[in-house]
Amino acid sequence: MIRENQKILNRIQIVIDLAILVLSLVLAYYIRFYNYTAGGYLTLRYYIYTLYLLVPLYFVLYSFFELYEPKRRKDMVRELSGIVQANIFGLLILMSALFFIKEIDYSRLVFFYFILLNCTLLATERFVVRRVLYQIRKKGYNKKFVLIIGAGRLGRRIIRKIQEIPALGYEIVGLIDDQQQQGKQVEGVTVIGNSSELESLLAKRTVDEIIIALPLKEYDKLRFIIKVCEKSGVRTNIIPDYSRYIPARPAYDEIDGIPLINIRHVPLDNLFNALAKRVFDIIVSAIGLVLCLPLFLIIALAIKLESPGPVLFKQERVGLNRKVFNMYKFRSMKLQTEEQANTQWTVENDPRVTKVGRFIRKTSLDELPQLFNVLKGDMSLVGPRPERPYFVERFKEKIPKYMIKHQVRPGITGWAQVNGWRGDTSIRKRIEYDLYYIENWTFAFDIKILIMTIFKGFINKNAY
Repeated sequence: MIRENQKILNRIQIVIDLAILVLSLVLAYYIRFYNYTAGGYLTLRYYIYTLYLLVPLYFVLYSFFELYEPKRRKDMVRELSGIVQANIFGLLILMSALFFIKEIDYSRLVFFYFILLNCTLLATERFVVRRVLYQIRKKGYNKKFVLIIGAGRLGRRIIRKIQEIPALGYEIVGLIDDQQQQGKQVEGVTVIGNSSELESLLAKRTVDEIIIALPLKEYDKLRFIIKVCEKSGVRTNIIPDYSRYIPARPAYDEIDGIPLINIRHVPLDNLFNALAKRVFDIIVSAIGLVLCLPLFLIIALAIKLESPGPVLFKQERVGLNRKVFNMYKFRSMKLQTEEQANTQWTVENDPRVTKVGRFIRKTSLDELPQLFNVLKGDMSLVGPRPERPYFVERFKEKIPKYMIKHQVRPGITGWAQVNGWRGDTSIRKRIEYDLYYIENWTFAFDIKILIMTIFKGFINKNAY
């Protein structure tokens, strides 16, 4: 019943998504050309022709970004991220197609409005659907009946979680456990039998899903339990007891059929995600360098007038996969030895900092030459800030998980920086925010950090 409901819901959503796609394009056209009297623009009919590409393309993208997956376990933030990413890639593919077939008469502004409208309307529709499902499940309808195997620590934990979130729509039909007496109540749920009775219990009761929550010492029973579950055809999940030893959300892989568990999930290990981020970095850094050229000249002139020495300052930093690269900055200090530059931390009222240097450090303008590093591929626009090799060697011994930050490209700005953890602040808190970024990366998360950088990240009260 649950799966049938999900299929019906998906079909309804596909129809609604199609309507939103068409409506967004039509509205975008009229917004762009409403009261437009100059003439010489394509009629709506020509924009409707693009739907022959947009409709199949968008549904492939929506499926790829898991917008038709069940909503019980998927939060709204992840769904919004998928909507934004699908629309951005859809726009890039459409514009590329029009470029290659040399269709230059289409208004780019129409497609820009189309993306904004489609994202807004689609997000609103998904939010309304979630609220409706929330209310339906809260009243006891559209329930998924769950049987839990294991009444120990893991079993009690999953029971509490299900009871705390009634909107998930799960109803626990009972517990299976070999150590507890039948009829005993565990967290308000009744033990209805032991593992040897599992097959007969599944034949008698309505069960949509089974959750195996056995402790490690009982893993020898898994083969039998899974065999019975597979025979019944019921969807089965396992909560691994070793999860308490794993410090992050794991990722699963295999080597020729041998399963592997990577203890840390890094979304940028995905080729598609990494390529999308890299393409975005190249485009934005190239545009940024062109736009910032006049500012570069002004800063360079100010530095040369105040103190002798080069305008740009390069320093070794540790980047992706622990590889060392030269990071560029505008010189903000008086000339110093290489040892001083590589081993001394900047402190408040540091006598090495020039007047111009103090201003460009406070406003983060000294970081602008790192756009060259982004273009070269040493850095990304967003990521953990890179550190000097000398300090990396010190921090990796003192701060747990410090070296994990090198699993992604370092950035000009990052989640730690926009939350105030930059300059002379806690390295431990900085790593905590860096790890959150690494494990929870999405394209929309990068956009959010860039927007936060524009509004609150340039002025650094901790920069000396």
